[in-house]
Amino acid sequence: MKKAEIILGIDPGTQVMGFALLSATVEPRVLLMDVLKLTQQKDIYARLEMIHTKVSELVKLYRPTSFAIEAPFFGKNVQSMLKLGRAQGVAIAAAMQAGLDITEYSPKKVKQSITGNGNADKDQVWQMLQRILSIEEKPQYFDATDALAVALCHHYQCSSPVKLNTKGAKGWDDFILKNPDRVKK
Repeated sequence: MKKAEIILGIDPGTQVMGFALLSATVEPRVLLMDVLKLTQQKDIYARLEMIHTKVSELVKLYRPTSFAIEAPFFGKNVQSMLKLGRAQGVAIAAAMQAGLDITEYSPKKVKQSITGNGNADKDQVWQMLQRILSIEEKPQYFDATDALAVALCHHYQCSSPVKLNTKGAKGWDDFILKNPDRVKK
């Protein structure tokens, strides 16, 4: 039996950082979904240290096999983008320090993977996560569900039959052509 992959998903933020751990072989299972609240600390550098410490603790405690993070979306406020980029960079640095491979997903890609609609709102993403992963209780912050969505998106991307094909299929038609034995009739 294949050892379960553990994916650490991060939704970076300068006020609230979402994080989630997903155990995934065939059926994904939530290990943890929560947030790190940063607002009690006014100093941005202290917040960055808190992010680094939290990601490092999660890596040490759960020993994830991969790290997925949501890429910042391009907004109008340059200062906000810079702060968010720093938060993302610190989380990535903590994961790299632990030797994890880093994968970054755009918010649109995450939403598309979970709901089938790249423009889905946060509640639609939550409802799909709830159905897919059989989660009962809604978290207080969507940042936590966003992090879980990033982790599940990573699981889907890594377990895609097209991605698993080392022959380099360029779509379903190419995959079927190269793998007739894997197609059920």
